Amino acid sequence: MGSSISVSEKSIHEFTVKNSSGKEVDLSVYQGKVLLVVNVASKCGFTESNYTQLTELYRKYKDQGFVILAFPCNQFLSQEPGTSQEAHEFACTRFKAEYPVFQKVRVNGSKTAPIYKFLKSKKPTLLGARIKWNFTKFLVDKDGQVIDRYGPTVSPLSIEKDIKKALGDAGEELPSVNL
Repeated sequence: MGSSISVSEKSIHEFTVKNSSGKEVDLSVYQGKVLLVVNVASKCGFTESNYTQLTELYRKYKDQGFVILAFPCNQFLSQEPGTSQEAHEFACTRFKAEYPVFQKVRVNGSKTAPIYKFLKSKKPTLLGARIKWNFTKFLVDKDGQVIDRYGPTVSPLSIEKDIKKALGDAGEELPSVNL
């Protein structure tokens, strides 16, 4: 029982989080949007490639209802040492991020942010629910349900097909008609 995560929320849209300035944001504003929730860090070996690709994906799909929710986290070798505001400025200035960057959170341990308890409970890995490193990504559908979880070494661009499918643009073939 100790390793399982119990959450009462049924959708990511039931959470309220704080933006980088400390203002509360009700995630119900994202109903009907496909979300990619990512724990980010500014001083990680994955920073350059992930932020660059996240910005590219966001620009490509934002008009189709895709939003990235970035949550700075300092739990992995102190690779996000500054304030939440500094993490936001870093993402927006260096990587031209136009998507929301929220207040720093904890993704593991007794002080895990409620949104991360929810995400991890919906998509644990074979080794458990624990987040292993920076840039773990959760793809969430328009109804607020977790579709999939991607590890830190999975590049954002490599999940583009899953994003397109969640947006409803999977290039599905039309049903064949027997003549």
